[in-house]
Amino acid sequence: MKRQVIAKRALSVAGLAGLISLLAVAPASAHVGAGSVDTFSRGFLHPLSGLDHILAMVAVGLYAANLGGRALWLVPSAFIGTMIIGGLLGYYGWPLPMVEAGIALSVIVMGMAIALGVRLPTIAAMALVGVFALFHGHAHGNEGAGLGIAFLPYAAGFVVATGGLHLSGLALGSGFNRLGALSGVLNKFAGGVGLIAGMSLLAGWVTA
Repeated sequence: MKRQVIAKRALSVAGLAGLISLLAVAPASAHVGAGSVDTFSRGFLHPLSGLDHILAMVAVGLYAANLGGRALWLVPSAFIGTMIIGGLLGYYGWPLPMVEAGIALSVIVMGMAIALGVRLPTIAAMALVGVFALFHGHAHGNEGAGLGIAFLPYAAGFVVATGGLHLSGLALGSGFNRLGALSGVLNKFAGGVGLIAGMSLLAGWVTA
């Protein structure tokens, strides 16, 4: 039994290390251009193509897993719902200042919350991720402006992939929580990685 526990912990650490290695070679920009935005597959793949999307959306799921209870589904749902609203604002040309900075800050703040073990009330956590979701949604809604109904498949793919990344974060957090005392160490490590990556993204936006 003790060997199985050790093996599970080793696998979790190895998996996290592999994820970090993968992210380390991802593009270090706060927002990666989408190119063509007219198919479901392109919309689905786009959140998986940029460091900003992966870190922010996995972090939302991981943070929700740390809060537990109703936050498990309410926090990711708040992100997706508000992201759609932000997408509509961008699509119809409503301005939103400092979108790139907002995306980078979402990675920084979520990383800090995870690393420090901040436990917000569920409604406050929903509001926090909702604010950041506006920036993520606006950036991509703006890319589809003028495409009309042709943009819908891309938007649908983007939403589905976002949900998948949230589920990945939930699974990661659930795995951490089963490791007892090691859970806190892994959350600090994962949050710290997000914090450092977010600062890099923000620095890239400032110097651009």
